[in-house]
Amino acid sequence: MVSSTDITSRIIEAVLAQRLAPGTRLGEQSLSMLFDCSRTLVREALVRLAARGIVTVSSRRGWYVVQPSHEEAREAFEARRVIETGLIRSTQHVDKAALKRLRQHLKQEQAALKGDDVGQRSYLLGDFHVCLAECLGNQLLADTLRDFTARTTLIAMLYQSNHDAVQSCQDHVDIVAALERGDSAAAERLMAAHIGQVQAALRLTNPSDPLADLREALAPVREASSAAASTTPATNKRGAKKTPSLPPSDTYLGALL
Repeated sequence: MVSSTDITSRIIEAVLAQRLAPGTRLGEQSLSMLFDCSRTLVREALVRLAARGIVTVSSRRGWYVVQPSHEEAREAFEARRVIETGLIRSTQHVDKAALKRLRQHLKQEQAALKGDDVGQRSYLLGDFHVCLAECLGNQLLADTLRDFTARTTLIAMLYQSNHDAVQSCQDHVDIVAALERGDSAAAERLMAAHIGQVQAALRLTNPSDPLADLREALAPVREASSAAASTTPATNKRGAKKTPSLPPSDTYLGALL
């Protein structure tokens, strides 16, 4: 029998695997049919996810996966940087069992990089940070990081991150190696640089003119024609060049936008 916790976990996993894009609608009826459960359980799961910042609800559209703004993207990465570097800084020793688990996770990442399953690769790269928090002995922060990692995955999808998955895996290898040496200061620096590189790969620049595309699309057709005519002057029957006439400035819709 599925529970609301199971539904919540499946949705989080789908986000981490980049199988649920920002803005995806999550219909209660569809989910209840998919999980073969009541809409009450689905709604309970969605309410939990909304509280965790993964989904949101609109009175008109219903439930859908969040689409983080530029400011929310900055805040999410800053929160991860503070949590993850702080967690490493406070660690005095990583036991052998934890290091063994981390190395096993790295092997899974490396195997996924050689395969064709992009979703599995994305999930493992994101889950490394959750696994690290668990191995460092803080389950509360691990749960928090799972949500932040899911949100930054959505951000990367929304803003078309070009961060190299191979480089991301190598960063993880270097962080674990530093922890294995007992050099927590180096591990902290590597983690801060890693998160910064992922954030830097996002295309978060705002266009200088938010109406540029609309302005160009709604410009009168004759404006474009006259512009072309100005670059190639026409001639009259006597061979003299004509001066192209421009439309009155008050008819240019772009000026009003």
